[in-house]
Amino acid sequence: MIDLLVAGAGPAGAATAIRATLAGLSVVVVEPRQAPIDKACGEGIAHSAAEYLARLGVTLDGRPFYGIRYLDPTHSADARFRVGPGLGVRRTVLQQALRDRLAELKIPVVPERVGAIVQGPDSVTAAGITARYLAAADGLHSSIRRQVGLGTDRRAEGEVRRGLRRHYSVQPWTDLVEVYWSSLGEAYVTPVAEDLVGVAILTSERGSFDSHLEAFPALKQRLVDAAEATSVLGAGPLRQRVRGRVVGRVMLVGDAAGYVDALTGEGIAVALRTSAELVRCVSDDRPAAYEAAWRRVSWECRFLTGSLLWARNRSLLAPRIVPAAARLPLVFGAIVNQLA
Repeated sequence: MIDLLVAGAGPAGAATAIRATLAGLSVVVVEPRQAPIDKACGEGIAHSAAEYLARLGVTLDGRPFYGIRYLDPTHSADARFRVGPGLGVRRTVLQQALRDRLAELKIPVVPERVGAIVQGPDSVTAAGITARYLAAADGLHSSIRRQVGLGTDRRAEGEVRRGLRRHYSVQPWTDLVEVYWSSLGEAYVTPVAEDLVGVAILTSERGSFDSHLEAFPALKQRLVDAAEATSVLGAGPLRQRVRGRVVGRVMLVGDAAGYVDALTGEGIAVALRTSAELVRCVSDDRPAAYEAAWRRVSWECRFLTGSLLWARNRSLLAPRIVPAAARLPLVFGAIVNQLA
C-alpha cells in the first residue's frame, strides 16, 4: 500500500506528488489526459509560486513580468513588485515541466480515470490502487468532490463568470501584466514569450472571444496586426463553493478545493501553498488538520479576491476601481504586493 494517491496531474496534483515524494512518501498519480494538458488561464505565476516550483526542482521557461497595470478607457495605474518578478508561462510549458519532474523522480503516472472511491478505516482505494490517503486535484469541476459529497448547488451561487483565452504572435509591449476593465468584464494580457502574449477575458456575459474583445477597444487596437497563435479555450463557471476539504482519507487540493475567481490571478500560488499543507498532514497522519491549514494559508487571497469581486459586481463601484487605483497608488501597490 502506498502513502498517497494523487488524482490529477495539473499544477496542484503534480506539485503535491513532487512535494510528497521529496518528503519521503510513496506516491502514484492518476491522470487520464495526455500531457501536456492545456487550460484557459491567465498564465501568470507569482514570484512566490515560481520560487516554490524552483525549490521543487521544476525548471520553467517563461518571460518575467514586473508588476500589474490596471486600465480603463480614461485611467491607468501601475503597481510594480517589490519582492521580485512573476513569470509568464504557457500552460503547456508549465505542465510539461511538471511532468518532466515527475518522470525524473520516477513517480508513476497511471493513465486511468479515478472511478469509484472506496474508503476504509486505514486506507482509500480508487482506480484499482490502494493508498493511505487520496489527494483530489481533479480541477474546477471535480468529480471526486461530488462523489464524496463536498460539492454545493451551483444554482444558488448568483452571477456566473467564465473565462476565454487566446494567444497572439506579437512582441510584448510592456513588462507588466495588463488588466483592461470594461462594463463587460476584464481582459488580462500576459507576456509568455518574446514573441507571444496570452489574452484571457473574464465575464459573466455570453458570447464569443471576438465579440467580447469589442468591449476593450484599446486592447483590440494593440492586437490589430497580431496573428492569432492558438484557438480559443474556455473555463467556468469560475466560482466553486465547497462544504469542506476533507472526508475521511480524501483531501481536496487546487481548484477542486474551492475557487473564488481568477480576478487576482493567484490560483496556482494558492494551490502550491495548500498542497504543501496537504503533504504535511499526510506525513503527520493528521488528515483532519488539513481543513484548518487550508483555510489559514489561503484566507488572505480569498479575502482580497472576494472583496475585489464584490466591488466588481456592484454597478456603482465597478467603474471606480481603476480610478481609485490611479488616485491611490500606494494602496494599489500594497494590495498587489501582498498578493504577490
